[in-house]
Amino acid sequence: MRRDDNDEPFDDFFKEIERMMNDMMGDGSDVHFDGGDAGFGADTHVDVHETDDEIRVVGDLPGVEKDDIKLECDGETLTISAHTEHRQYDERVSLPVRVDEHSATATYNNGVLEVVFDHADSSAGIDLQ
Repeated sequence: MRRDDNDEPFDDFFKEIERMMNDMMGDGSDVHFDGGDAGFGADTHVDVHETDDEIRVVGDLPGVEKDDIKLECDGETLTISAHTEHRQYDERVSLPVRVDEHSATATYNNGVLEVVFDHADSSAGIDLQ
């Protein structure tokens, strides 16, 4: 008896895992987790840590050279981009509070990117004369 390609025993299982991963991404976009070299979602992990004094963003960028990384911040979102011959990373990280983007310091060691921001000063008071 010849098996049809559509009769793979684990197809339903893998489709259900993909559906659950897409549900977890939750933003309603057409992002699909496929385990390939799709960029950040596939083999990269980004964490955001907040203390009273600073916001620290730590991300894994395996196989990327320091000179291939581009960072931009508007005070609310950090954009991490890296383009290599084999991979393309583009990630927008929403920061938990407004930061002073001019205070940023960044390091990259052994595939780990770390960006540290000071909290933005609260609104300046206005003296009424």
